[in-house]
Amino acid sequence: MEPDQLRSAPKPSSLRWQILRRALRRRPSNPGKNSSEEIILDKVSRRTRNGFNLIPWHVVNEGGEDSDSLPKRDACFCYSIPLPNVPKLFLRQRWEDCLDLNDFEVCNRYDIDNTGLVCQWPSEDVLAYYSMSHLGRFRSKRVIELGSGYGLAGFVIAMVTEASEVVISDGNPQVVDYIQHNIDANSASFGSTKVKSVILHWDQLQVSDISGTFDVIVASDCTFFKEFHKGLARTIRCLLKENGPSEAILYSPKRGDSLEKFLVQVKDSGLHFTITETYDTEIWRRHNKFVNGDRSWPNYDSDHCYPLLVSITR
Repeated sequence: MEPDQLRSAPKPSSLRWQILRRALRRRPSNPGKNSSEEIILDKVSRRTRNGFNLIPWHVVNEGGEDSDSLPKRDACFCYSIPLPNVPKLFLRQRWEDCLDLNDFEVCNRYDIDNTGLVCQWPSEDVLAYYSMSHLGRFRSKRVIELGSGYGLAGFVIAMVTEASEVVISDGNPQVVDYIQHNIDANSASFGSTKVKSVILHWDQLQVSDISGTFDVIVASDCTFFKEFHKGLARTIRCLLKENGPSEAILYSPKRGDSLEKFLVQVKDSGLHFTITETYDTEIWRRHNKFVNGDRSWPNYDSDHCYPLLVSITR
């Protein structure tokens, strides 16, 4: 790069502020006018629209909800679960990169983050795919998803595994409103599985009505914020069934030392864990494609993007 180009190249911190600015704008940018800006921002953000693309989806106006009935910031996403005789899953979600200043006010009020509103994160896609490949681990079990966001994995578990009950939880009341709406919209697809939404904060010292009642806990990409590590580990210990086999299944990238520090809290809570890096042939194949330069996921980085499988038991 020439000296003049070095002087004019934007700093990463500046680019991250541009990402926030883009998210807060009420209308999308003109793609022709700002295409060079979008390319530069993609080099900073590790976000991706398709992720590992394990469960195909598309935005619909028919077959789910009428677009005229949706708030302008929302869309109806149709997920095609790749199993025979499984109905399509319709989830109302925010449009990607659509935020509202009110979102931050809610976060401050409840001391939570807003990541569940931002998008469907890739680790959630991996967790949902895992559940389809391991039906027996959920069949006739009581399951809870922690920090679910829009809850793709929880909904897939409810639709395909014959679990006895699936609780889809998040600490953000805005997110839980979306979850409950989507439970109502897909209720005919759950068979005999009971499905409900719950607002659950990990800093609660006890959740007496559901403590010690779950056979399986699932979560994805929930170890990003280090200040929540202790609460998450304590919540897992609190919710796992004490009598009989029980397990928490987490998918999380390393993200520097974030996952490592969380596992210290798990150990300090008296729980046991194992970590598996290569847990599925297809996911590992796609991971290696991105490592080798597949441009469908710009700026892919193993440390921040590839989720490890963490199994936690008593």
